Amino acid sequence: LIKAMASATPAKKMREEATCSICLNLMADPVSISCGHSYCHLCIVGFFENIRHMKPQEEKFLCPQCRAPFKTASVRPNKQLGSLIEAIKEMNCEMVCEEHGEQLHLFCEDEGQLICWRCERAPQHKGHTTALVEDVSQGYKEKLEKVVTNLRQLNDECVNLKVLMTKQINEWKEKIEAQRKKIQSDFQNLQIFLHEEEKLCLWKLEREEEQTLRRLKDNDESLELKSCELMSYILDLEDKCQGSPQELLQDVKDTLKRSWAVKLETPEPISLELNNMYNVPELYFDVKKMLRSHQVNVTLDPDTAHRELILSEDRRQVTRGCSQDNLDTSSKRFSAFPCVLGCEGFTSGRHYFEVDVGEGTGWDLGVCIENVQRDKSMKQKPEFGFWTIRLCKKKGYIALTSLPVYLHLKEKPLVVGVLLDCEGGVVSFYNMTAGSHIFTFPKASFSDTLRPYFQVYQYSPLFLPPPDE
Repeated sequence: LIKAMASATPAKKMREEATCSICLNLMADPVSISCGHSYCHLCIVGFFENIRHMKPQEEKFLCPQCRAPFKTASVRPNKQLGSLIEAIKEMNCEMVCEEHGEQLHLFCEDEGQLICWRCERAPQHKGHTTALVEDVSQGYKEKLEKVVTNLRQLNDECVNLKVLMTKQINEWKEKIEAQRKKIQSDFQNLQIFLHEEEKLCLWKLEREEEQTLRRLKDNDESLELKSCELMSYILDLEDKCQGSPQELLQDVKDTLKRSWAVKLETPEPISLELNNMYNVPELYFDVKKMLRSHQVNVTLDPDTAHRELILSEDRRQVTRGCSQDNLDTSSKRFSAFPCVLGCEGFTSGRHYFEVDVGEGTGWDLGVCIENVQRDKSMKQKPEFGFWTIRLCKKKGYIALTSLPVYLHLKEKPLVVGVLLDCEGGVVSFYNMTAGSHIFTFPKASFSDTLRPYFQVYQYSPLFLPPPDE
């Protein structure tokens, strides 16, 4: 140990003496205890706290190095050691040779390290190319600057790639989130549609049950009455057979004639097969396909068109323009509002048609009864024979129920589908662009012929695509 200490350099010895044995760094704010050992102030305080955490009443402590007992009162600042540590720090800034304590003024090209004049003369650097630090530093500085420039370029490329990657990550997350919302929305719309269809199918089944059950019960009551009538005849004849010969023979021929004339009228057979069979998975797997299975060919009726409406030759497109005074005056024609009806009338069954509304900013469409008011007294509500929805610039999409219902659509419909079920009393609207449900009117009872209805706004033409499109 003595030999090792003798070979150690003064600078190295000084650093070892100034090193805290707790944190193994140069001491900060050094303090000494009664045994003479020194530590960082914060290190020895932390040492106290750890001991007291395990033994709260402990007042004596053992030195971390020599295990000599001491008390906290013996802790004193070591100013001389603090000054020595500052000197060591200054020496480190000047980069002194650890082995010889001399200034590092030379650079060994072969080893690529700083050396002092004594290192240059040592055997390990014999024959090596050495130069003054001032002579070679500029050349190496330029080389390092070139490396820095190259690394900066690489870093810039790395940063740009990172920005691109961040953008791609965000785009991917946005795309996934949009798809997630679309899936949720599509299934929500499908659930709404299926719920409405379920109610309608159950209502039809209930109505069919009532109708057939009523006929069966009527037959049952007729058979009950006939049975009572037959039992009455049987009792009368049995009484006659039990009486005297004179009573038996009295009017016997008329009695036999009446008895043989009694016939049993068999009730009309009633089929117990269901008229409406629903294969739910097959029928509703594709909403658009299901709706279009009821699609009808709708064209516009020029006799009902307001004077400002211009119909195409094939009567599938209508545009609002200037008033046409050459048109005949007819009670069928709408006079107060720019409306037109479809030629087709519906009294039973299911019927579906589509209206291409495009990018129009306003329209009304749906169905109405054939004899609605067509002058200024016209009121577009179900109680007046209208089942329609509207798009207007200020209020957006509205279902024109008795009290208007504002519709918040996630996606703008370019094509609107209208489904009419005459027996079910249902009028439903669908966004065929997204394949989603828009609105279904409360169940109604249709007592008259229903026809497609359209109200046309400026710069918002309507088009009726043929069923095969």
